[in-house]
Amino acid sequence: MTTASDEDKILRVWTPLILRTVLIAAGTVAIIGLALMIKTPGEYVDHFRLVQENARRKDYGTFVDLLIRAFNGDPRSIITVGLMILTLVPLARVAFCWLFFLKRRNWAFVLFTTYVLAGLAAGVMLGRRG
Repeated sequence: MTTASDEDKILRVWTPLILRTVLIAAGTVAIIGLALMIKTPGEYVDHFRLVQENARRKDYGTFVDLLIRAFNGDPRSIITVGLMILTLVPLARVAFCWLFFLKRRNWAFVLFTTYVLAGLAAGVMLGRRG
């Protein structure tokens, strides 16, 4: 069993550290994407006009396609990856709490947290379907 000081350390030290790390990573990736987008503004405007002309056009592809485009330096893909990392902040917080409650064997909170995790996961999946 964990002691009160261990719980306090987990809640007051590790949880904010995890959240800050994910937030800094997301911000860094998004800023890199923005910097690249500023460097090549015409490409963004051309893409925006193309999307306006054909609103039903699906150019996102799969997640792997997105990552490949991001690693190849596509600014929009890099920003999208940054935003996806940003969505990990609430997911990481809830998942961390779920593990904490599971370790404490606090079954009511495990159940509630499982419900919230399922809702967040469903939202991410439904958001992908558009």
